[in-house]
Amino acid sequence: MKHFNIINRYILKELLSPFAISLFFLTFVFLMTRIPEITNMVVNYNADISAVALMIVYTIPRFLEFTIPMSVMISVLLTFMRMSQENEIVALKGAGISLYKLLPPVVVFCLSGVLLCMWVTIFGVSWGKLSIKKKSVELARSSIDAALQERQFNSELENVMIYVSSVDMKTKVLQDVFIEDKRTKGVVSISIAPKGKLIRIENENIYTIRLYNGSINQVDMDDKSVSSIQFGDYDINIDLDKMNKTDNKILKELDERSLGELIQLIRSGVKDKLYLAAMLMELHEKFSIPFACLSLGLLAFPLGVQSNSLRRSSGLSLGIFFFLFYYFLLAAGWSAGETGDFPPVLGMWLPNIIMGGIGIFFLVRNAKETPVPIPVFFIKTVSIIKKRFTNKV
Repeated sequence: MKHFNIINRYILKELLSPFAISLFFLTFVFLMTRIPEITNMVVNYNADISAVALMIVYTIPRFLEFTIPMSVMISVLLTFMRMSQENEIVALKGAGISLYKLLPPVVVFCLSGVLLCMWVTIFGVSWGKLSIKKKSVELARSSIDAALQERQFNSELENVMIYVSSVDMKTKVLQDVFIEDKRTKGVVSISIAPKGKLIRIENENIYTIRLYNGSINQVDMDDKSVSSIQFGDYDINIDLDKMNKTDNKILKELDERSLGELIQLIRSGVKDKLYLAAMLMELHEKFSIPFACLSLGLLAFPLGVQSNSLRRSSGLSLGIFFFLFYYFLLAAGWSAGETGDFPPVLGMWLPNIIMGGIGIFFLVRNAKETPVPIPVFFIKTVSIIKKRFTNKV
């Protein structure tokens, strides 16, 4: 028993280092995808460093939701690949220790990953996404430039939605402008113009969007009448200081709601079948993704033990491949579940069941000394991916 405890502690210690390195590396890679957006905020929208730093912090939970399960799998895979290639597994088997006795530290490690990832999905993701939305609204209301993102319906400004196909931030010239203005009670004005220009009144936080050769369609909700006006030049004034004085409640999307809010909304008796399915999918996702740490870890354990034909450096590619397969199953389950015809619980949990089942099958075969051979084409594919990735870096 004493030797067994020593082995458990040794394996747990060996798992921590690759987990930390993988988590840092993968999260950093995901963050790099935000660099163009961050650069755009700094250069074009005059966002200060503190705002950029906060946006990065708010984004991290969204990445950790997926990088934690990936890191758990890669850590287990790399650790047992190393132990297998250095004949430590052979030595342990020679001492009468079966693979099943090596499983407890792996399960403990995976369950720790489950708890960590569950904390992120339950508290971090909704907080991060809602904070990003609030910060985006704050930036848009401090400078209208931030509300003029190309080819997006930008609704951060109160009762004003703006769409532009392109923006020249130097000349402030706008192309293909669409503006929906609901600031006048009972009246909706829709202004459309092929060209416009953004003008700021000096020393004031008031902007004018000047439109050229367009049209205005006004809908009077009280009289239920519609009028259309053609114009050569038309100015729409936006006072940001006045908007900032109003306390506007930000509407939360499903993925921006806390666990309690989501459960309360489900229990409220929503009659819309599709909306109810989306809520249930969101609820189950908060728990199913963390448990991917366990199912993927159980898969990585036997793969690492029998991976003598792969180099240790190929473990990252192998782990990413299986996680992408898991994510494919998850995306397929989400697509099927959101229609309302497929049970949300199956859509979110079936990928874990499949990956965990494959892992248990591999483990039993390895314990019986009849491992499932890794196909040659798969080994070559992993090697090719690794070489191309190395060349790009």
